[in-house]
Amino acid sequence: MAEDIAPPAFTEKFDGAKHDINDPDPWLALYLDRSIRMDDEAKAALLLSMRSRSREFFLPLIKVFLWIFAHLVTFFRLIFPKSFTSSKMLHRFIYVGLKYFVTPEANFIILRHFHIGSEILAFVAANSGSTNIKLNPLRPEKLEDVLDDLFLKHDLNLFNFIINLNTELREKGLDISTPDRLIFDAVTDGPFPIRSQTFPKRWTNFIDVQSAIEIYTPLYQLFLSERDFWRASNSLQLDETVGLYVARILGDAQYLGLLNNKHPLVPLSTIGAGFRLVLHGLAAESLHSVLRENKRRQMETI
Repeated sequence: MAEDIAPPAFTEKFDGAKHDINDPDPWLALYLDRSIRMDDEAKAALLLSMRSRSREFFLPLIKVFLWIFAHLVTFFRLIFPKSFTSSKMLHRFIYVGLKYFVTPEANFIILRHFHIGSEILAFVAANSGSTNIKLNPLRPEKLEDVLDDLFLKHDLNLFNFIINLNTELREKGLDISTPDRLIFDAVTDGPFPIRSQTFPKRWTNFIDVQSAIEIYTPLYQLFLSERDFWRASNSLQLDETVGLYVARILGDAQYLGLLNNKHPLVPLSTIGAGFRLVLHGLAAESLHSVLRENKRRQMETI
């Protein structure tokens, strides 16, 4: 493996940490816990971000301003639903923010999400009986890949996938069920080709993943049309939809108990989408780990 795409080492911050029974570390407890399935490096990166000073002090400070800004943008979009929009400008802002202000662990989690989303959809397609679905996998290796409308394509991929999958299943009179043999070819059992070693580590790179998402959400609303932002915000509730697909394929619905973004037929307000995005990322990580563990069990039986 090339040096610039070597796996990160966020777990080093927790592995070997001392345990004081009189002063147990809550973050170490969460890292060691295995009740929620998640890749170790991704979990370590997430916990480092969650315990950061940025999330503890910076996030509460800016949330008031972000709440006001979000409502102003909502009012603006009611008057100008399609005017002054630019996906290119949005992704330029996102890229600059990730490069100069966001921590390496937060950047790692964000780029991982596109790989995970692509693999989950590919797994469903391979095991649903579908034969004609065209996939558009997103495989960002570096921050510059964000500039290619990465976030917008992620949302479009999800809705196009659900429309195309269910159109084909209806035409064939089929439904999603457990196949005779599961196909895990799309699921990566190992690190993704993310150049995490090249993520900037300047003193300005201090913003945690949740703060970054909260900041980007109203910008998303500002630079996208009302329809595009509504679709992006309510794509989060499709966590339940995709989770049900996978549960039917695996014949195991335990994962659904961990979902927080639910009920896609009853859309939620776009206000507050930032926190739901964080939960969406966690749900995707957990589901991918479920698929990876099932892949390993299947390989052991061969």
